[in-house]
Amino acid sequence: MRRLLAWVAGSALALVAAIAIAAALLVASGTCGESDRGPGTIAGPPRPVPPRAPAAGGAAPAERLVLFGDLHVHTTFSIDAFLQGLPLFGGEGAHPPADACDFARHCAQLDFFSLNDHAESLWPERWTESVETVRQCNARAGDASDPDLVVYAGYEWTQVGATPETHFGHKNVIFRGTGDDEVARRPIDALPDDVNARARGLDVVETLAGIDALGMYSDFFFTIDRLARKRTCEAGVDTRALPDDCRENATTPRALFEKLAQSGLETLVIPHGLAWGEHAPVGARLDAQLLDGQHDPARQRLIEIHSGHGNGEEFRAVHAAGVADPDAPLACPAPTDDFLPCCWRAGEIMRARCGDLPEAECDARVEEAKRLALAAATSPNLVFPEVPAEEWLDCDQCRDCFKPVFNPRAGMTAQYATAITSPVDGARFRFGFIASSDNHAGRPGTGYKQLARHGTTDVRGFPSETVAKLVRPLALGRSDDPRRAQPVPNEPQGFRDLFNKERAASFLYPGGLVAVHADARDRDAIWRALVSREVYGTSGPRILLWFDLLDAPGRARVPMGGEVALRAGSTPRFEVRAVGSFVQEPGCAPETVEALGQARIDDLCLGECYHPSDERHPIEAIEVVRIRPQRVPGEDVAPLIEDAWKRFECTPDPSGCVVRFEDDAFERDTAYYVRALQAPTPAVNGGGLRATFTGGEDGAPRRATSVDPCHAGWPTPWDDDCLAPVRERAWSSPIYVDVAPRVDTEEAP
Repeated sequence: MRRLLAWVAGSALALVAAIAIAAALLVASGTCGESDRGPGTIAGPPRPVPPRAPAAGGAAPAERLVLFGDLHVHTTFSIDAFLQGLPLFGGEGAHPPADACDFARHCAQLDFFSLNDHAESLWPERWTESVETVRQCNARAGDASDPDLVVYAGYEWTQVGATPETHFGHKNVIFRGTGDDEVARRPIDALPDDVNARARGLDVVETLAGIDALGMYSDFFFTIDRLARKRTCEAGVDTRALPDDCRENATTPRALFEKLAQSGLETLVIPHGLAWGEHAPVGARLDAQLLDGQHDPARQRLIEIHSGHGNGEEFRAVHAAGVADPDAPLACPAPTDDFLPCCWRAGEIMRARCGDLPEAECDARVEEAKRLALAAATSPNLVFPEVPAEEWLDCDQCRDCFKPVFNPRAGMTAQYATAITSPVDGARFRFGFIASSDNHAGRPGTGYKQLARHGTTDVRGFPSETVAKLVRPLALGRSDDPRRAQPVPNEPQGFRDLFNKERAASFLYPGGLVAVHADARDRDAIWRALVSREVYGTSGPRILLWFDLLDAPGRARVPMGGEVALRAGSTPRFEVRAVGSFVQEPGCAPETVEALGQARIDDLCLGECYHPSDERHPIEAIEVVRIRPQRVPGEDVAPLIEDAWKRFECTPDPSGCVVRFEDDAFERDTAYYVRALQAPTPAVNGGGLRATFTGGEDGAPRRATSVDPCHAGWPTPWDDDCLAPVRERAWSSPIYVDVAPRVDTEEAP
C-alpha cells in the first residue's frame, strides 16, 4: 500500500508511534510463530475441466465459452495485506502466492486469475518469486490448449493524490505471457522519487525486524526495512536499459504508459477503485485523465466497476461535490431526503456537545466543525477522533446504490467515465466493464458463497476492546478539546487508513468476477476476449449474460463491448439473454477434498468451496442503462445518464430470461449496457450501515436517526456475517453506438 511506506518515511512522531504499536502487537498476539516469507508451496493437482455453460433459453451449448475469473488478487506479498494478516487485526497469518493458486483452482474453481500485489511492495526477489509462482501454477494446469486454470502475472500501480488535480487512482497492470521476454523485469510503482531516501536509516525498524520473538511482526518490519533499502532507478532512462535491482516509479498515468510502451510487452491496464472516497479526495473526477496522454486506449480497455470494496458503477448527482464546477469553492450542503453530508453531521455532533457554551460561541464552533470536516477530505470523522461510528449515522453514503462503495465519488464512477468527452480532441473512454475481488488474503473469486465475513472479505479489526483502547488513539489521535473539532492533516495517512475502518467495514463484500466470451479455454483466447471487451462483471455469482446489437450493417450481431456506427434516426435493436447462477451445496465436493485434504480445505477454503447443485436462481429483471456522452464541453452529465432507461420483469424460469428492445429516438452517439438481476438472496453486508429513518411521508423530511454498523472488530460478533437480502447481478460491457457521418447521396445536376 502506497501510503504505508510514506508513513514510515515520515516524522519522528511516526517512529515513536511505530514502537508503541509494536508493543501493542505483542500484547494482542499472545504467541507469535515464524511466518514463511517466501511464495509458499502449491499443493493441489489439476482439476477436471468443467463442461460448457448452456445458452439462455435452452440446454444447447453456447456458441462461445463463458469463462469466469478474477483479475485483482493480492497476497501477503502486499504490505497492506501482510499488515491485515497480523493477529492485531484478527488476521490469519501469511497467505503467499501459492495459496492464491490453490484457492482459485480448488476452492473457487475459477477458469483464470491474475496476481496483482502492490508494486511498491515487491523488491526484486519478491517480484521474481511472484512470477515464478504464476509459472508453477500454470504448469499444473494440464493441457495448455484446454487447461483447468490460466494465471496471468501482474501488479498494482497504486497512486493517491491529496487534491483532485493530483489524484489518478489505482490501476492493475497485467501481462499476456509468462516467459522471460513477456513479463517486465521489475514492477513500476507510483511512489515519489525520494520516498526511499527518506525511509532509509530507520534503525528502529531494522532493530524490530531482527527480534525473532516478534514472530510475524518481525517479518513485517523486515519487509518495511527491505523496501526502504531499494534504490530508485535513474530518471529519464529507457525502462529496458535500467538495472533489474532498482525501484522504477511513474507518478502519473502518462509516465506509466510511456514506460509500458518502451518495454514493448503486451499489457492490459485496468483502473479500479476509482470511486472510493477513502482514497479519492472530494471533487475528484476523471476528466483530466482524457488529456495530456493520461489515457492509453490500446492498453486501458477495461474498467473494474465492482469488487469486494463495493460498486463504483452508479453516478449520483448528490455525491458530485466539486465535479460540475471544479473552480467553485466547496461548501457544506444541507441534508436532503437522499443524502446526509458528513460536514453537516459534524456540525450536528458539535452542537450536541456545546453544553453551557454561549449561543454565539456554539454557532461558531458548529460552522468550524463543518469547515474542518469538509477540508478533511477522506477522513471527516477524524475531526472528532473519539466519536464512535454510530454517531456519524450514514453520512456521505449512497442510500439507494447496490453494494455501494464507502463515501462514493460521483466524478470517478463508471457511468461518469462513459458520459464525459475531452474538450480538446473529443476523445472518450470506451471501457469494457468487469468485476473482480481485490481480496487481500490470496483468495481469488470469494463470492461463490456469502459467509465467513472475516475471511472472504477484507474486513479486519481489533479482536478485543482492550487492544482497541490501547492502539486506536496512537493511530487516530485524541481531541485537545472534546467540545471542539480539530483539523485533520490532508496528507498520506499510512497506518491510520487501516485503523480508521469502523464505518468502512460495512461496505466490504465477498468479491466479484470477470466473465469472458471466449473461443477456447486457453491463455490467448481469454486475452483476446479481454482486449476485444467481450466481457462482463458479476457481483460474485456465476450469472450467464449475453448482450448483442442486432442487424448492424454487415454484421448479424455486435456483442457487448463492440462499437458500431448507425445513421441518425435509425432504430438500434438489441437482445439480452441471462441465466441465473447455480444454487450452491454446502461444503466441498468429494474430489475437492481429495485434492487438497480436509486440513487445507478448512484453512484455505474456510471449509466451503464452489459446489454447484443442478438448480439455478431465477433472473428477476433486466435493466437497461442508456448514456449519451457530452457533445460540448461542460455539458451537464446528470441528464445524459439514464439509469434505468428501461426495465423488463422476467418470468421465473431456470432456463433464463430473454428480452429484446430498441431505441427509436437514436440521434446522437450513445452507449447502452444492461444489468441482469437475480432474485434476492442473503449477502454479507447486504444492509450496509443498517440505518433507521423517520419522516419521508406527508412532506416530512426523511432523516436517518440511527445506524447499526457491521463493525470490523470486537463490537460485532466474529461469526456474524451481517447478512441481508440483495439482488446479485451481472453488468454487461457497453455497446458503443455512434452516429455515422452523413453521406450525401444526391446526384449532381
